[in-house]
Amino acid sequence: MKKVNVVIGRVNEGDYVYSAVMEAPEVPFGLNGTGRTVEEAKLDFLDAYKDIVELMEEEGQHYEDLEFDYHYDIPSFLQYYAYALSLAGLERISGINQRQLSHYMNGTSKPGKATVERFRNNLKAFAEELQSVDLIWR
Repeated sequence: MKKVNVVIGRVNEGDYVYSAVMEAPEVPFGLNGTGRTVEEAKLDFLDAYKDIVELMEEEGQHYEDLEFDYHYDIPSFLQYYAYALSLAGLERISGINQRQLSHYMNGTSKPGKATVERFRNNLKAFAEELQSVDLIWR
């Protein structure tokens, strides 16, 4: 089974519509999906995959099963996880001020490569810290 990347991103700046786009130039077909939520975009994407597999089977073509590794761009990550992660909390985690995070989330500014790396590294460090937490009842 081949593992390929799928990028979750926002389709329109002011509209919370998401896309899921496969980034795998080595695969002989392209896939994408859209939805009003990330879940809808992923489901639409998986439906497109199912359709292409059925078409290839009907035409007697060989295909390799794919496994999808989902990635977010900064605006879609910020919008999708806004229900659980405040901009104030993300500022403390990432070191990027709330105002700038808001600009990224709303599409009025785009983070550079170094900023994305910093955000990713700090977020992953925080996630690792959370994974090491163990709670007990007393």
